[in-house]
Amino acid sequence: MSDQLHAKIAPFAVHGGRIDLARALFGGPDWLDLSTGISPWAYPDDIPREALTRLPSPDDLALLETCAAECFGSDPAATMAVPGSDLGLRLIGHMLSAQRTAAVVPGYSGHTAMWPNPCLTLASDPDELMAAAASCDAIVLARPGNPGGEIIAEHTLQSIAERLAAHRGWLIVDEAFADADPDLSLAARGWPNLIILRSFGKFAGLAGLRLGFVITPPAIAARLRRLVGDWPISGPSVAAGISFYRNTSWQTSQRWRLAESGERLDRALLGAGLTITASTPFFRTCKTQHAWHLFEHLANHRILTRPFADDPARLRIGLPEDAITTRHLARALAEWSNS
Repeated sequence: MSDQLHAKIAPFAVHGGRIDLARALFGGPDWLDLSTGISPWAYPDDIPREALTRLPSPDDLALLETCAAECFGSDPAATMAVPGSDLGLRLIGHMLSAQRTAAVVPGYSGHTAMWPNPCLTLASDPDELMAAAASCDAIVLARPGNPGGEIIAEHTLQSIAERLAAHRGWLIVDEAFADADPDLSLAARGWPNLIILRSFGKFAGLAGLRLGFVITPPAIAARLRRLVGDWPISGPSVAAGISFYRNTSWQTSQRWRLAESGERLDRALLGAGLTITASTPFFRTCKTQHAWHLFEHLANHRILTRPFADDPARLRIGLPEDAITTRHLARALAEWSNS
């Protein structure tokens, strides 16, 4: 694999959503962004004018956290809203004062960036995680995995949490993609050393509002509240979040849309000869011999996907919005597979 191609794909392997850079490198104004794992259907919230013109109310913030906790199955007292789960991760990384930390890779870049000092990187292998839990002060991972989509069994994570707890260590689980399948969530478990991050924007399709949640033991929540101050969440985010978490019927419809689009995507990927190695309702991770070349080929067709910097055989592809955009992807894939 050429160094030139590696250099070209490297910025896109950090995280999704670099349409600006894609336009600069590959040209063209109209792009299909399948790189982020964000739902292509946004919650149709009409944000009231007063949410923009007055300071957010503490009562409204408390209501947002209560509504979210009801959907997560978590304790409202342990559920704290933050301006995006990424910022929540970084605040926790600085709060815990953990000296020996570890993050599962491949993974979200924020899982290593959250710590003030370099951290150990681990595979998602249960034996490797259990070994690290014996000596680490904190381990962070995503469930489902991001960007790979892997799911570590709950009983494995409970054993890891128990081993960490033996020396006052923390297990941090990023559930950014869990809303589409609530049964995957650990939010109701209440393990004493478990910290969970939840994302609003991916499932609601409103990532620009920057809203997330930290589910954590009360002592950590109290310290975090002091750190973020009296108005941590913008008025529009509070209003949109309350409306969204109350609207469980829309959430049910969203899960149906995700499933239907996922089936269309599977047919397009398998039809092009790709192997699907992992999936979530938001994206599929595929394996093919020349995935970096496929990334470049799709980019030349104005389709942005998510490459893996450390694995030139894998590519993550998010959900097209409808049958028309799926056909656009399928045609580009067919051209590549027939070349």
